Formats: sequence, C-alpha cells, structure tokens
Amino acid sequence: MNDRNMLLDRIRQYAFTLKELNLYLDTHPNCRRALAMFSKYKQLHSNAVNDYTNRFGPLVPEHNSNTQHWDWIDDPWPWERS
Repeated sequence: MNDRNMLLDRIRQYAFTLKELNLYLDTHPNCRRALAMFSKYKQLHSNAVNDYTNRFGPLVPEHNSNTQHWDWIDDPWPWERS
C-alpha cells in the first residue's frame, strides 16, 4: 500500500471515529472522556487532511488552497487516485 492510500485510510478511520463519538456525545453530552477523545481525533483528522491536501491535492472543493488555479478539477479525482 502506498503513502496516499495509507493516508486516505487514516482519514477514513478518523472520520469514522469522530462520527461514532458524535453519536455517543449526543446521548452523553457531559462525558469528559468522550469530549477529550473527540477533540483528539478532530485534531488528528484535521492534520491528516492537511497532510493529504499538501501532498496529493484537495479531497473536497473546500480544501482548494491554490489562489491561482482551481486544483479541485485536476485529474485524477481523489477517488480515482491509486
């Protein structure tokens, strides 16, 4: 598995963890441990997305950071990259 795929897998894992913690916190809003975990994984997810965007291009249009070119439309699309 190459770096790009490993990083995408990590981003997916962090996103899944955040979603599960979100659901848990909906029913346990005062759980400090869950809140701390949510904060930790939110930062890990953000760092991984930033790393991916810097190395391989934007995953979603909102991640386009190039002010001279709309990188989002460059081939291949994020889900086509292997």
